[in-house]
This record gives sequence, structure tokens and C-alpha cells, in this order.
Amino acid sequence: MTHHLPSISPAVAYSDIAAAADRLQGTANLTPVLTCRTVDDRAHCQVFFKCENFQRTGSFKFRGAYNTMAQLSPEQKQRGVLTYSSGNHAQAIALAGKLLDVPTTIIMPEDAPAVKQAATKGYGATVLLYDRAEITREGLAREMAESHGYTVIPPYDHPQVVAGQGTAAKELLEAVGELDTLLVCCGGGGLLSGCAIAAHTLSPHCRVIGVEPTAGDDATRSFHSKTLQTVHNPDTIADGARTPSLGTVTFPLVMQYVHDMVAVSDEALLRTLFFLWERMKLVIEPTGALAATALLEGLVEAPGDRVGVIISGGNVDLARIGTLWN
Repeated sequence: MTHHLPSISPAVAYSDIAAAADRLQGTANLTPVLTCRTVDDRAHCQVFFKCENFQRTGSFKFRGAYNTMAQLSPEQKQRGVLTYSSGNHAQAIALAGKLLDVPTTIIMPEDAPAVKQAATKGYGATVLLYDRAEITREGLAREMAESHGYTVIPPYDHPQVVAGQGTAAKELLEAVGELDTLLVCCGGGGLLSGCAIAAHTLSPHCRVIGVEPTAGDDATRSFHSKTLQTVHNPDTIADGARTPSLGTVTFPLVMQYVHDMVAVSDEALLRTLFFLWERMKLVIEPTGALAATALLEGLVEAPGDRVGVIISGGNVDLARIGTLWN
């Protein structure tokens, strides 16, 4: 299924990212930037890891969720927020709601990692589980929003969500200076498009490359064909990238600001995940290692470059780790 690229003006500008950074200051964590000589030697470049696994709720998603919810009207805040998510956006919305005193309802698939379900409930959200084989989460969300008056904040396809996610790259570039290459994981494109906009302004010569799993390579196919491609329930260990497609907000932004897209296999992802756990002592979830995998597996070559890598999250379901190698 394909849809042609809509010709609309970009929905997000760097000024939106700068404003988001102001809103997040003192609330979001200023996550560390780590380096590793072993990685540099293996990749033949200087690598800077922006570690969003140390962000509140364990992923970059808190940035976009809080930035969006902080701008709701008093009436919208009172009625509450609804979203749908496999886990990280769910936790982010739940915590932002707790901090801003906004009731939150989260639609999650029944097979979402238990650790993410538990954390979402722990932040005070109401969690509704659904069977992804029987129901589309977007349709369920529309019905509930209409009947209850909720404001829907989707996981990625929203200008203020994109602006919030872009603050990760803003922080990275302000910490280490200009980069030659920036690698960012991609599910629905919120983080990728936000980071690409930030890089375009702060490091104009930087090449921005999105990375997604081979089983869910809809964004890579969309980028190269210039038409929006979709995928249905991709079977990948990168659960944060099981999105059906880029969105009406993110697709044009990716086409305008991203320089290339690549896809990596689950097998390669596992090798990188184990390598980073072992060598850098970082707790990273599979989706969080997508960008690093493209570099460490040689899909992206950047000899001698200064390379930024966004590690997007660290919400590993420890009970399931053993099953990854089965």
C-alpha cells in the first residue's frame, strides 16, 4: 500500500525545538554523552552516544510527551489525555500526566512487555489492553476520544511530540559540537525527524541517517520510493519500531531533513545489543540499539568522522532476555 508524499510546509521548525527545550529544562534529565575507545577502533571513527536510556521513564519519549502536555489548555488537562503505545510513549504520557496533574488513559497491546505495562500503571495511568490481531489501536482511540472528550496525543505523528524529541539531538550537538554523521533509530519517525531538524540548524553539514529493523522497513522503503509505505505488525525484537508507517507530520519532515535510511536485521541487532551491554555496561532495549547497529555492522561507514548515535531507550524486560537468543 502506498500514498504519495503530501506537499505541505514543514509542521515543525527549529524554533519549536528550542521552545521545547525551555519547557523541559529542570524536568527532563540532561542525559549523558558517552564514548568508548573499543567502539571507535571497531568503527574507525569517533563516536558519541547520546544515552536516552537514562532519560526519565527510560527513553526519549518523555521529551515529546511532556512538551505536548505542558501546552494543553486547562479544559483539555481536566478532561484528560488518551494515547496508544507499545510501552515507552505510554510510560512517558503517564509520568507527564502525573507531573502535570492530567488524567491519562493508555491503550496498550496485550503482548507489550510486562515491565512497560507495570511502569505505566505505576505512574498512575489507566491501562486498557487490546488484541493487536483483532483491533486497530487508532480506531479504538478515536472511539474513546469521541465518547469521553479525551485529547489524543499519538506516539510520534504530532508537531509538539516531534519538537520535544528533537531536543535530544540539540543537547548532543551543544555538548560535543558539530558532527559529520548522526544516526537515529526510526519507528514512526518522531525522534528521527526532530533530531534531523536540530542537526540541520546546529550542524548544517551533518549527514542524518535513520535506522529501522529489516522486518519493519517501511520508512526505508518510503524514503527511497518517495511514497509512503506501510507494514502490518512487523515481527521484530525492536518492539518500539513496530509502527505501521511514518505519519502525515513525520513523513514530509523525514523527506526534507534526513539524508539516508537503512535497515538492520534482528540478528545484527542482537550482536550489537550484547556488545554494548558487555563493553559499555549500558542497559539498552533492542530498539535502542538500532542506530549503533548500523555503524557497528558496517551498513553505515564513516571513516575518520565525528559520529553521533542516539541510544533511544533502556526498558528491557529482563524476564524475556533469555528468549531473545532462542
